[in-house]
Amino acid sequence: MFKILKTEGRARRGRFETVHGTVETPVFMNVGTLAAIKGAVSALDLKEIGTQVELSNTYHLHLRPGDEVVKKMGGLHKFMNWDKPILTDSGGFQVFSLTSLRKIKEEGVYFNSHIDGHKIFMGPEESMTIQSNLASTIAMAFDECPSSVADKSYIDASVSRTTRWLERCRNKMTELNQREDTINPHQMLFGINQGGIYEDIRIRHAKEISSFDLDGFAIGGLAVGESHAEMYRILEETIPYLPKEKPVYLMGVGTPENVLESVWRGVDFFDCVLPARNGRHGNLYTHFGKINILNAKYELDDSPVEEGCGCPLCRNFSRAYLRHLFKAKEMLAMRLSVLHNLYFYNKLTEEIRNALDRGNYESFMKDTIINMGGKCYG
Repeated sequence: MFKILKTEGRARRGRFETVHGTVETPVFMNVGTLAAIKGAVSALDLKEIGTQVELSNTYHLHLRPGDEVVKKMGGLHKFMNWDKPILTDSGGFQVFSLTSLRKIKEEGVYFNSHIDGHKIFMGPEESMTIQSNLASTIAMAFDECPSSVADKSYIDASVSRTTRWLERCRNKMTELNQREDTINPHQMLFGINQGGIYEDIRIRHAKEISSFDLDGFAIGGLAVGESHAEMYRILEETIPYLPKEKPVYLMGVGTPENVLESVWRGVDFFDCVLPARNGRHGNLYTHFGKINILNAKYELDDSPVEEGCGCPLCRNFSRAYLRHLFKAKEMLAMRLSVLHNLYFYNKLTEEIRNALDRGNYESFMKDTIINMGGKCYG
């Protein structure tokens, strides 16, 4: 399912085959939490801007409209009119972010809905069942996502529980994929490595989950408070202990510089809410750094956000017009900006793949980060 086409250092150029199509890696997955990108962006728009994988959220879709509703509608692909791969996260991160509303037990997590407060239970089996109902291409294992700087003894115990939960996830998915009423009987499962910023726990956990015959492996619990240097150190120490023939997914990361640096350390899949969130607030990414379109200097600027950019915004409208839309509080401002930022990330990962194909990724990475005004850690 995953073929490594070329390597440079630890960076990998790969191809991942799924029942919903082929994914060229490294890849950035566009986040559509509730089966839609925030900012009035549809699945049809995602195709126009070069999206390969859409990511939706198990917890949120379980609450609204309900995973049973999505199943009755034929699964997420039919529901949102998207025929390419979809990854659903397990709901673990959202559940564990509800610190004051949840209680963790060996069987799973008891918590209250952030919408209306009603009581909900979610464990490994429930998460797998919800994701099977959603019929995503890739399901994520249910894990605990403790703070990266939490007490070491707590993280150690949490990671051991996450391993036990992974076995339950695998067993439940095997059962679900064999049911006659399952929409996607070829649903894949990725396990998640945890361990905070403690190298020894990360490495131990990587070894433990590598013993499971899974379709891919993710690294979770980073970009949640630790420094960039600490994150890169954990990647360097952990990834060598994950199966080399399987894709590696760094969850919730991050800035363009983070993506470039993490590819160099062996990451294949990325997702992050930053491009859409920043776009909705008038912060736009370019190859020369991020710009705030609300600045007065753009009031009479008739140039596109970035010369040569092929997104719908830059092909058709000026910085001055976009600034006006934001000032006038027109929804079109958010829509165009989100489209630009997602296009930028999709294009950046395409440029990364091209550099790996050429064999000059290291120099490409360093030049790109410097041009963006960032700091190289590579």
